[in-house]
Amino acid sequence: MSNSPAMELWGGIECTVNRVGDQYFDQFQFNGHLERLSDFDRFAELGMRALRVPILWERTAPDGLDSADWSYPDASLQRLRKLNITPIVGLVHHGSGPRDTSLVDPNFAPRLAEFARAVAERYSWVEHYTPVNEPLTTARFSGQYGHWFPHGRDGLSFAKALITQCRAVVLAMQAIREVTPQAQLVQTEDLGKTHSTETLAYQAEFENERRWLSFDLLCGRVRDGHRMWQYLQWLGLPQEELEWFLENPCPPDTMGINHYLTSERFLDENLEAYPENTHGGNGQHEYADVEAVRVCKEGIDGPMVLLWETWQRYAIPIAVTEAHLGCTRGEQMRWLEEVWQAAKTLKQNGVEIRAVTAWTLLGAYDWHCLLTRCEGIYEPGVFDLRGPEPRATALATQLRHYGHDEPFDHPVLASPGWWRRSTRLLYEPVPRHRPQARDTAIPLQPTVRSRPSAPILINGATGTLGRAFARLCDHRSLGHRLVSRQEMDIAREASVAALLDEVKPWAVVNTAGYVRVDDAENDCIACFRENTTGALILAEACARRGIHYLTFSSDLVFDGQSQRPYVESDAVHPLNIYGQSKAEAEKRVLQENPNALVARTSAFFGPWDEHNFVVAALRTVARGETFIAAGDSVISPTYVPDLVNTCLDLVIDGESGVWHLANSGAVTWADLARRAVEAAGLDASLVQSAATESFHYAAQRPLYSVLGSERGVLLPSWETGLESFFRDTEVSWKAEESQEKTAEEPVIQSARAARSG
Repeated sequence: MSNSPAMELWGGIECTVNRVGDQYFDQFQFNGHLERLSDFDRFAELGMRALRVPILWERTAPDGLDSADWSYPDASLQRLRKLNITPIVGLVHHGSGPRDTSLVDPNFAPRLAEFARAVAERYSWVEHYTPVNEPLTTARFSGQYGHWFPHGRDGLSFAKALITQCRAVVLAMQAIREVTPQAQLVQTEDLGKTHSTETLAYQAEFENERRWLSFDLLCGRVRDGHRMWQYLQWLGLPQEELEWFLENPCPPDTMGINHYLTSERFLDENLEAYPENTHGGNGQHEYADVEAVRVCKEGIDGPMVLLWETWQRYAIPIAVTEAHLGCTRGEQMRWLEEVWQAAKTLKQNGVEIRAVTAWTLLGAYDWHCLLTRCEGIYEPGVFDLRGPEPRATALATQLRHYGHDEPFDHPVLASPGWWRRSTRLLYEPVPRHRPQARDTAIPLQPTVRSRPSAPILINGATGTLGRAFARLCDHRSLGHRLVSRQEMDIAREASVAALLDEVKPWAVVNTAGYVRVDDAENDCIACFRENTTGALILAEACARRGIHYLTFSSDLVFDGQSQRPYVESDAVHPLNIYGQSKAEAEKRVLQENPNALVARTSAFFGPWDEHNFVVAALRTVARGETFIAAGDSVISPTYVPDLVNTCLDLVIDGESGVWHLANSGAVTWADLARRAVEAAGLDASLVQSAATESFHYAAQRPLYSVLGSERGVLLPSWETGLESFFRDTEVSWKAEESQEKTAEEPVIQSARAARSG
């Protein structure tokens, strides 16, 4: 067993400055961190011992050292020093340098060394550096696949980009150590692994040797007899360029291992089983290259195996320098736990694991397209940036426990991550070829949790929202129980108490209630019983038991007089009985249970039910009939899966108070119908606008009820939601399959249901 110091928690901010053509994509321009030194205080509260800090060449000195801007590094390093957080300074992060150089420029390395010396001279107390992040990965993306500048698509460009970056690491560390002799190299790389069928075992073996290239070059291991020695020369590199690394070895002081679920690949010669865009070859065989997690019968090796292989090969101290998953909150937590526990287990068995790094503390932008386009697609990290200030997620709580060496548990961790479940498979499962058994007494497979846990209790089994919650809880492997009014009458204290004590949930989601907006005008008592009394009784019962509680309100708490989207702090002034019942429920629920979460939402449409406005419009027009909708009523359409997934994340985060949760943007009912009809390729001229008053609703409605947010805009635009509807829909709206007989009735019914929330 190891007696080494406890494993540390490190952190990192996604900081890539990559170039595509003549355009630079700078993560710091998106995340606003440059203007928020307070971020460092947030990180310190987690118990973080070190932080990967970017002093990037392209950003700091794009026009040379004489005009360098040191304002960010000056301020950030001073703040970290005061907080007693060790900086690990990065100089190039998936970058290619200023505009007058590139990864295949012979002058790139000496010029980066010049910049590195200037950094070391300015901050002589800094001792940890990552001069170039992930050189092998960047060489593949810039020299082999053509994604990033200089957009090479051949083996020689790949080899040159790799050699240039590794030479830059060596020269930069030489320059730094002339100033700070004790400086340490924390060399990072995205460590993947390739699996294959037996036929392609030779190709997998080759790729599994190539994955170590950046480390092997720096350690002076690539010499005659090393498999990559001949390979790199075959690509066109002169032998003397390889011999330079034998004369100038620069082994890392810490091996920085980054690993993602997509880093493990599977090669299969059976092309017909996979999409054409996965097909490739090596001149000897054609094969598909797909994510191993999606096809391998045995699953992936994962972080424990890869960390062990690194230790076996180098016996150099290791840190996981990136641990992140762009997914739902529960899956992010499961991945972080698997990485942390894998590192902890190995450390307990003698492997020198120094730290695990919580990467993308502030989230990341546009990695869905590998930073090749600027689309503003954001994935949250430990903190969520979609509000006025970074908001701590459940990951922050998890890390705070890790950082202070405290045990951590959460109900979502009772289930394994999606990469350990059968639903991970997109293709017919294929067994992978295993060349040899591992020689180790350490159990290299993670302990996959699958134990009973407190569920989420969802009431409203017959409603659109309740069924959607149950469906997405299934998809996210969140234990739950969906109940009807017969099982729990929320307006009866005894009924509520009995079921809560039986089920013992950790969270309650209240989707039930009185939804008939017009009927409520003549049925006030029933409306208030379901929407106000029931919501309050549930809130009180949850407060007494320490159960997190989510209930729903509506845009109909507002009167429509605003000239801008309503935010959470705006005064409510409902125009109808339904709105009054929801407004009263909000007030009383939060009075009795301040930890409750109240979600105001609007105008549902979704892919799994027939009774919504969008489906009604499509079915009517598909029959060749006119669809009439309000052209003077402006709303926030809300795509149900977006709403439910966001709500589940907020529940896991333990959020409370009123949140406005609707897809961003504004549109009239009539224009929403037109956009849906156009997207379906139908005749949009059949959609006609009418005044709201022409529908003769019994309940008065606001003509403007757009929901904005001062707490955070968490849902994508309604246009994106509409695109998702057509991608995900399971409801038929085609004319030959539609069962509606008239256009008017579905219009009115769906409008009522959508506006009920």
